[in-house]
Amino acid sequence: MKRVLVIGGNGSGKSTFSKALSEKTELPLVHLDKIFWHGNWEYISREEFDALLDCELLKESWIIDGNYERTLEKRLQYCDTVFYFDFSTVQCLFGVTERVLKNYGKTREDMGGNCPEKFDFEFYKAILRFNRYNRPKTKALLKKYKPKVIVFKNRKEAKKYLSSL
Repeated sequence: MKRVLVIGGNGSGKSTFSKALSEKTELPLVHLDKIFWHGNWEYISREEFDALLDCELLKESWIIDGNYERTLEKRLQYCDTVFYFDFSTVQCLFGVTERVLKNYGKTREDMGGNCPEKFDFEFYKAILRFNRYNRPKTKALLKKYKPKVIVFKNRKEAKKYLSSL
């Protein structure tokens, strides 16, 4: 396990898991949100994002945390292990709401720029659509590239995995 992707629904705990996995394995951690977001919820261009991602992918080892479906296939070509947080929509909605309440008005360390946590109706709509649209595409890409895949259906399974390391 040298090149690891952590993917899944928003609010499932990917970033928290990634940080703990990085601490246990000493693999460098890359949060895609930290690359993508700058300023006050302003994002970089697609070209700049792709160039920065390409630089990370060429490194010898990493944990890359985040969905960004547009670049998933490219990332799968480089990784050897995928942790897939395949949570229900309700679990993700709960996770995001809990995160917003805990961090409201503050920028999390896994975010780039000055992006204070807030309630965002569009973000909630994306969570509601995620499993219907992203799950089939993700599963098809995982079959195509065949990395080692570890699926978590809830936070308890992810915590149990970390404690086994």
